[in-house]
Amino acid sequence: MEVRPKKQLGQHFLTDMNIAARIAGSLTAGKTVTTLEVGPGTGMLTRFLLQRDDLDLYAAEVDAESVDYLKMHYPELGTRLLFEDFLRMDLRGMFPKGVNIIGNFPYNISSQIYFKIIENRDWVPESVGMVQREVAVRIAEPPGKKEYGILSVFLQAFYDIEYLFTVHEQVFNPPPKVKSAVIRLTRNGREKLDCDEKLFFKVVKGTFNQRRKTIRNSLRAAFPLLDPAATHAFFELRPERLSVDDFVELTGFVEKNLKEE
Repeated sequence: MEVRPKKQLGQHFLTDMNIAARIAGSLTAGKTVTTLEVGPGTGMLTRFLLQRDDLDLYAAEVDAESVDYLKMHYPELGTRLLFEDFLRMDLRGMFPKGVNIIGNFPYNISSQIYFKIIENRDWVPESVGMVQREVAVRIAEPPGKKEYGILSVFLQAFYDIEYLFTVHEQVFNPPPKVKSAVIRLTRNGREKLDCDEKLFFKVVKGTFNQRRKTIRNSLRAAFPLLDPAATHAFFELRPERLSVDDFVELTGFVEKNLKEE
């Protein structure tokens, strides 16, 4: 049985076993937390994850053809092979003790996968993912770099990020038009932000959505009710200059200076 990579699902199947073994070995946490592979496809990574005695492995695959293939070649997965869309899964309900996330993430939903990890950050202590290199760089870059953006701030607020290695196009079927990279996220010690978290997300999005503008102008546009007389030391900067702690401070400023409707 052959599985055809489907463009609409963003599938690029890894064909290099050495790289698959390296990815599988990059996950550090073991049986204390269940592991979920997202988008196993033809099981290139799955085979090496199953060889680890310290992992309680589940796999979520949305492609019916891939599910049939995996059932045939990896029967040991049994009921832990889930015909599920990861983006729709209730991670808290399914894995009440937490779950590590690993996978060669489908390129067309890689950012959405990371936003779901952020939403479930207290249930996901670690993640190892292969994504487009530009996405990996964006996530891992520190403040001050042009690639630093919304996803960088959100993930770095709650995870330590490690850019592990680059993967070239030739080791995929079909080869993507861009290089890939593997990154590891490890939950940091920050339990919660020292500000209104919903407002924090709005402030970060509001400033980066107009990242060519200064903080002063982007905040005025994002928050029309912000006191026009209020000012802050960050106002003449652009958002890529601000660290997570800076955005926490800025969120507190916004909350303090928003006028009532």
